Amino acid sequence: MDPDSVQGADAEEAAYTAAADAILNAARVVAVTGAGISVESGIPDFRSAGGLWSKYPPEDYATIEAFYDDPDKVWELWYELAETLKDVQPNPGHRALAELEQMGRLSVVVTQNIDALHHAAGNTSVIEYHGRADTLYCPACRRRRPLDLSQRALGAPRCVCGGYMKPDVVLFGELIPTTALHLADSLARNCGVMIIVGTSATVYPAAGLPFIAKENGAFIIECNTESTQFTETITDIFLQGPAGETLPRLVEKVRNR
Repeated sequence: MDPDSVQGADAEEAAYTAAADAILNAARVVAVTGAGISVESGIPDFRSAGGLWSKYPPEDYATIEAFYDDPDKVWELWYELAETLKDVQPNPGHRALAELEQMGRLSVVVTQNIDALHHAAGNTSVIEYHGRADTLYCPACRRRRPLDLSQRALGAPRCVCGGYMKPDVVLFGELIPTTALHLADSLARNCGVMIIVGTSATVYPAAGLPFIAKENGAFIIECNTESTQFTETITDIFLQGPAGETLPRLVEKVRNR
């Protein structure tokens, strides 16, 4: 075997061991996840070639102004997304984070994703920073209810109060819900370890959470397929590869330490 390959394998194993030890020694571990963790479940990135944004430009379909201007049009996008999401299942990356919580080693997942796959995998402590696409919200009376795809032909769903319901997600032009914003900020300031998974450090304010954690002394573990702004600035250990491979390996290491 090539000596360089041996050294590379040894360094990789050492990185997983150090990451596991950091998790085991931390009083509070927080995971921050983005679209990359769900790609392996078959959910395409909105921004990728052929993604939803190419068919439904966000300025026309995903802003709060567009919703109020023409809710039926906006719901064309959200019904199609719901059809895409209805049969997807958590992948090994999601299940690894759920197992880490069940082991008592993960306090909470803060996710930018709207697919609800962390809940489906078994995580019970989840902050859905941008909401979830399988739920409806009425801006007029604040009622919520599950999305019913059988009503798609009727256009934009109506609330019992008479108002149009929007997808229970943060549209462009809306603010992150105050509770989620403040709770995630507090968790970032008070965690010993933050695990970053499948996010490219471009969408704020969620992308600011790892920087807040680092400023307050947290150890940063990053699991991404490629290096990011985090990698070059604050990451302590970079575990490169798909989340469905890196996270189960990390959790196995935690389990066996």
